[in-house]
Amino acid sequence: MGQVSNLKINMFHIYFYRVSKRIFRAIYLVYSRTVVWLKFRFNNVKVGSGMKSFGIPLVDVWLGSSFSIGNNFMMCNGKYFNVIGRQQSCCFVVGNNGLLTIGDNVGISDSAIICHKRISIGDNVVIGGNVVIYDTDFHSLDKEQRADPVLDLQHTKCVPVIIENDVFIGAHSTILKGVTIGEGAIIGACSVVTRSVPKNEIWAGNPAKFIKSIVKTS
Repeated sequence: MGQVSNLKINMFHIYFYRVSKRIFRAIYLVYSRTVVWLKFRFNNVKVGSGMKSFGIPLVDVWLGSSFSIGNNFMMCNGKYFNVIGRQQSCCFVVGNNGLLTIGDNVGISDSAIICHKRISIGDNVVIGGNVVIYDTDFHSLDKEQRADPVLDLQHTKCVPVIIENDVFIGAHSTILKGVTIGEGAIIGACSVVTRSVPKNEIWAGNPAKFIKSIVKTS
């Protein structure tokens, strides 16, 4: 009888925990989506219809900069959503009169996009967990210029990044300044992309290199 009673108590604890977790997550989703709406609104982010946000991103759009998002945008932020390791909230930073545009039907998880000039992301793009996209070097490559904050800022290189439609970027990849990723291309996980990728090709590695062409099936 004692074992049966202990089993019932354990099952009750498990059931209570699972129900509580679902209730907490439901409440958190309502709260987080309200906070996301406020963050986008006060940062003057233009957002299309059908956005879904799981968790709360960091959003920092400087005066004079622009950030727009198309329809059916979905993002996951933090340790509770799309858990694949190295969890953080998405970070969208648009500074120095930068222009960040994200198209329709784009999904992104726990990633950072830092735009100081222009970053353009097309339609139907999938951006895996912990991806980072930079259009800037952040600092001058000259050590003497780096020693002076004013000169460092003046000589920091910023070159646009363009990600065309139907691109898939694997988790933990880094996309650096001046890169164009062609339509339908795939970037393998943990890649560092330092040069442009033609459409319908798979690239991977550090630095990313051509792996193979994508054969279209009818």
